[in-house]
Amino acid sequence: MAHRFVRSLRGTLNYLALQQSKPVGNVFQSSSRTYVAEMRKSAFEGNILRLIRNEIQYELDRSPPLQPTSEFHAFKVDERPGEQWIRLSRKFGENEEIKVEVTMFDGSLPIKKTSDIATEDDVQLHITIIVDIFKGEDNDVLEFVCSAWPNSIEIRKVFTRGHNRIKIQPYTGPGFKELDDELQDSLYDFLEARGINDELAEYLHQYMKNKDKTEYIRWMETLKSFVEKNPKN
Repeated sequence: MAHRFVRSLRGTLNYLALQQSKPVGNVFQSSSRTYVAEMRKSAFEGNILRLIRNEIQYELDRSPPLQPTSEFHAFKVDERPGEQWIRLSRKFGENEEIKVEVTMFDGSLPIKKTSDIATEDDVQLHITIIVDIFKGEDNDVLEFVCSAWPNSIEIRKVFTRGHNRIKIQPYTGPGFKELDDELQDSLYDFLEARGINDELAEYLHQYMKNKDKTEYIRWMETLKSFVEKNPKN
């Protein structure tokens, strides 16, 4: 009886000494913390993915983007996917080439509200367009800086420049509204003859509304793909 007790006690002491020599508690706690951290990370990323998918689906259900047009009257349209601008180009007459660079919406003006409920119609969206008219490599470029409002074109500046735009601060003349009224009208007629008119402004606003939605969904899809990727160990 005493022999078994001593042997049992000695075995117990040896077992306790062995266990104390192993960092079992630390390993368990470290593994536990890693597991919890991974679970939290997974839950956090899962929530982000859920929100992104819901947002994409909401945009698609509300008004899915349309396939962008490649032409508008005599203009060819360069869509520029993933960028904040597009380019239109056309020939005019025998020796003119026209290029129109168009931003996405880059400003707005408030308009008079008809009710207390805020809507997208409470602002008038603004698009900047730059019209370059070329007459051969040996000639300067005639450049118009314009505003495209929902149904009108407004000239802000008109000047000539070289083909390569190497001048950092070229002289661009006075403000357009400082010019003689008759000259202003003539320059509007000059653009009108080349298709830079109110109808183009309306087209560009519809185009950019569609591009704005397309680029937003593309951005969300890119974000979703990044979150979904698992880094290789």
